[in-house]
Amino acid sequence: MKNKIIQVEERVPLGQGFALSFQHLFAMFGASVLVPILFQIDPGIVLLMNGFGTMLFIFLTKGKAPAYLGSSFAFLAPVTLILNNGGDFASAQGAFVVVGLAMAVTAIIIRYVGTKWIDIVLPPAAMGPIVALIGLGLAATAASSGGLPVAGTALSEIDYRNVIVFAITLVVAIFGSVCFRKFFAVIPILIAIVVGYLSALAFGLVDLTGVQEANLFVLPTFQAPRFEMSAILIILPALLVVVTEHIGHQLVTSKIVGRDLLKEPGLHRSMLGDGLSTAISGAVGAVPTTTYGENIGVMAMTRVYSVWVIGGAALLSILIAFIGPVSAVIQSIPWAVIGGVSFMLYGMIGASGIRLIVEAKVDYSKSRNLALTSVVFVVGLSGAYVPLGEFQLTGVILATIVGIVLGLLFFLLDKLKLTNDREDEPDIPESK
Repeated sequence: MKNKIIQVEERVPLGQGFALSFQHLFAMFGASVLVPILFQIDPGIVLLMNGFGTMLFIFLTKGKAPAYLGSSFAFLAPVTLILNNGGDFASAQGAFVVVGLAMAVTAIIIRYVGTKWIDIVLPPAAMGPIVALIGLGLAATAASSGGLPVAGTALSEIDYRNVIVFAITLVVAIFGSVCFRKFFAVIPILIAIVVGYLSALAFGLVDLTGVQEANLFVLPTFQAPRFEMSAILIILPALLVVVTEHIGHQLVTSKIVGRDLLKEPGLHRSMLGDGLSTAISGAVGAVPTTTYGENIGVMAMTRVYSVWVIGGAALLSILIAFIGPVSAVIQSIPWAVIGGVSFMLYGMIGASGIRLIVEAKVDYSKSRNLALTSVVFVVGLSGAYVPLGEFQLTGVILATIVGIVLGLLFFLLDKLKLTNDREDEPDIPESK
């Protein structure tokens, strides 16, 4: 017998609600705290703003759109690029604020003109490879941070304890995502981190000094943003990714709860909540937020869609942010463990780009789609760059700009009836 459906506005008994809220907290925890670990910032401030952002989202959507806001992975590649080239996190924060405000402006545009313009600015044939490039561009980083031998590394420099812990973590993440069932199927990344951490303890790779010295109650680390044009230009293309991701999540959630959330409370309201949460998070020292697929999975599994349960998870996240030992344990996770889960997660980001192409049913018999995907991939992976003063347009940033320009040009050519694969043009039969 299936579980009873608990709808969006329904409350649940306190004891049951606590357990369900804790489940949502665990579902987002592994992936959400991984982002501050990779950026080497206080996970406490991220947990605090994830909880605050979720509460803000629930308020702006009038309690009619169940969603948990966790740390966004769409910003990993551009922020890592900034940090690897001598920049600091404060400059990335300024870009987060800009992206969040731009997302809020996008919500206003959607309120009045709808969403069809997104496919014109960046069609799926271009968006798919751009999303894939975000993950593929970080592949080498995941390998090197995990302690694997990479090009230019002497074997004498390799600590094989790191390699073993990396492998254990990766294997648990891979087979956990395939074999785990019920609740454990929702948190394979968290389980992989725990197993990897225990393995690292066994190999003497964990420094517990910070945990032993941590106060029980602490204040999260707040930090002011700094606005730099170079960082903003690197990170701004992620706006298109998070907008697309948000729309996709709202469509999936609509199917799960049996309501059209794009109409009521409205896509503009949910996107406004997402954007303002990102802007506020960047302003105080946290990372951008996004609606979390892990928590959508929890709703699908439990058939509990109550915003009261999700709001409870947000309050728990805020509470944990002030518990010192929790942040200290998170910060003590070795890079071998982080590299193990990142190796899979970055690949999953790349695969999600391919999934976007498949789900959009991109027709590669059409020349424009083939040209868009081909050029975006090659531009992003070629290492080509365009100098812009002290700043360089390269990688996924340059690929996004090229994709937008080509998408707009193809749209204009279509309107002028100058393309050779228009919908209204009959196919020419092949000669026998």
